[in-house]
Amino acid sequence: MAPRKPKQQPKHEEVNTNAHILGAGEVVNQQIVDTLEINYMPYAMSVIMSRALPEIDGFKPSHRKLLYTMYKMGLLTGPRIKSANIVGRTMQLNPHGDAAIYETMVRLARGNEALLHPFVDSKGNFGKAYSSTMAYAASRYTEAKLEGISAELFADIDKDTVDFVDNYDATMKEPTLLPVTFPTILVNNNKGIAVGMACQICSFNLEEICEATAELIKDPDFDISEIIKAPDFPGGGQIIYDRAVMDSVINNGRGSIKVRSKYRYDKENHCIEIYEIPYTTTADDIIKNIIDGAKAGTFKEISDVRDETDKSGLKIAIDVKRGTDVEKLMKKLFKKTSLEDNFPCNFNILVGGSPQVLGVKSILNEWIAFRTECVKRRIYFELDKAQKKLHLLEGLQKILLDIDKAIKIVRETEEEAEVVPNLMIGFGIDQIQAEYVAEIKLRHLNREYVLKRLADVDDLKKQIEDMQDVLSSKTKIKKVIIKELKEVSDKYKQPRRSEIIYASDIEDDEEDDVIEVDDYNCTFFFSNAGYFKKITPLSLRMSGEQKLKEGDEISQVVESSNAKELLFFTDKCQVYKTRASDFADSKASLLGDFIPTVLEFDEGEKPMYMAVTDDFKGYMLFFFENGKVAKVDMSAYATKTNRKKLIKAYGAKSPLVAALYIREDLELVLTSSSGRMLLVNTAVITPKSTKDTIGVGVMTMKKGQRLMSIRPYVEGEFVKPHRYRTKNLPALGALPSADDTAGEQLTL
Repeated sequence: MAPRKPKQQPKHEEVNTNAHILGAGEVVNQQIVDTLEINYMPYAMSVIMSRALPEIDGFKPSHRKLLYTMYKMGLLTGPRIKSANIVGRTMQLNPHGDAAIYETMVRLARGNEALLHPFVDSKGNFGKAYSSTMAYAASRYTEAKLEGISAELFADIDKDTVDFVDNYDATMKEPTLLPVTFPTILVNNNKGIAVGMACQICSFNLEEICEATAELIKDPDFDISEIIKAPDFPGGGQIIYDRAVMDSVINNGRGSIKVRSKYRYDKENHCIEIYEIPYTTTADDIIKNIIDGAKAGTFKEISDVRDETDKSGLKIAIDVKRGTDVEKLMKKLFKKTSLEDNFPCNFNILVGGSPQVLGVKSILNEWIAFRTECVKRRIYFELDKAQKKLHLLEGLQKILLDIDKAIKIVRETEEEAEVVPNLMIGFGIDQIQAEYVAEIKLRHLNREYVLKRLADVDDLKKQIEDMQDVLSSKTKIKKVIIKELKEVSDKYKQPRRSEIIYASDIEDDEEDDVIEVDDYNCTFFFSNAGYFKKITPLSLRMSGEQKLKEGDEISQVVESSNAKELLFFTDKCQVYKTRASDFADSKASLLGDFIPTVLEFDEGEKPMYMAVTDDFKGYMLFFFENGKVAKVDMSAYATKTNRKKLIKAYGAKSPLVAALYIREDLELVLTSSSGRMLLVNTAVITPKSTKDTIGVGVMTMKKGQRLMSIRPYVEGEFVKPHRYRTKNLPALGALPSADDTAGEQLTL
């Protein structure tokens, strides 16, 4: 392909060209696997390791860089400063731009109410986590500093407790982790989406986490579920306790926790007030759900809904009509809107640079190991510092024996460089001690100064001995961590915000799920291509021929009513459930509703059969090419919840030839590809409760043969019906006689 001519530039402009750059403009063929390995994999690893997943200290890099910058700016104490100033300084560590940095600060701020224990003390409009429309103000208008609890993030950070690395341009140092004194990773919510993996960590009560961690340090086999019953969300709400789910979260780090809103009813104004909602939703989403439901006729009791959130906190007001059963309405709202929602837990964190999904107990064990290393490094740092100080004081102690001699040595030394060596020789001290003595000012060379410096030698020796004792004892290091956890808990603990309720305490009426619909007679038409029509008797009498797409034909005609449920079985062993009332009345002149689109079938999935029921009584029969027939009790497809799709609706071992819904047993004619026919009464087929059963052998198939069709037997259809019946199954069947083939019906 000839290269394009470059666009001609105006004469007065200077034309930029890359002609002098080697390889510029060249098209290079590259294997897709090489592109993934060379270009995409480094990006993916960067997102996983350095952006989306939190580490054991509870922070992602963006959080850590912001908080460390604020710490270095001295914002643990003193007044708040403009957020724009903080954002600008943070860019020395975080090169992702001011908007991303400020958004990180917003979520960490008290004003946003996204965290159980915020790390940023904010002033101004920082938006609200429970509202998607309440936008935060620009960074030039808001102010911030660090909250008091942030001091626990940086305790002893300057005592070599964690490693430091260069920032992105190697002009500064930043910590790889923060030496947190409590398990922040489980005290605040955290969410991240990486490449091929994600994390979703819920928050737990600080007091419960600290107590459980302390017990775990004492006894590694301690059952922390005795203390940690459930998470504690910033927005409160009611957690519906499920022991199996909580065991999964504590042991495996996965599970879906159900949370519902809190409400109160104002009888005078006939108004329901929602004041706490699940953490995973927003007030705007809830209001939209209610409005959509009211328009659809689901919430006929509701006359108005509005957001009355103000400075006092969240409030969604729902006006109801007089005489409304509020409890019944709330049950319906919990089921149909996000007033009750699930928090999907996925505790995926970085441990030693490797992403791992860990349960609460495993995370606490990892944090204990991390904190133990921090405490050891701090004690080593303090021990080294104390030993160096003691070493200097021991040199000073020797000078105390003869201060006049020290002065004489200094005065009689002709060259400055010889002062330190002469002091070393004169008093038998080393160079470090001699340097320290030599730097003492002349005014301090008196007995009082020296005695004051030596007064704490004994205390220093005792401190060194204690520190060495702690370092040599795992038990004493554990006691140090437990003591610090107790101090944090006592200082920052707060009552639970999320109330724990039990599923057994919630009344659940199945009648609440029933939606009142108009019931009237109608006829259902279903075509081979998947088009469905619901036509009333009046419209059917006045209509002409059914309109169909070219090559399509009607496969099923069922006289029924509008209150029935419809089950559409597909060629992918799945069934999609819906109601006839969900479809509008149609006409013969219309194509109808295309079921794969309406019910959102999987790509390439085709409908095979439509079953119509209202009580899920009777049986589904599935006929397979290998001659086997599965008889499944229709109750297997009934569900308590409004599930729209069921997988493994029938066996997948052999291709499906036909399906049939029967209320009572009947006789069927099975025809094979060899032309043989078999007359079978469905009563001899044993029903199964398992949907995906492979069935029982009914018609024997020789090599290369398969079942072709089935149809109900019409009395008198065969001259000698006993020819096609058999006592034992499976059976080959019989070839039709000349009398029986005359006017033979084909498939159903």
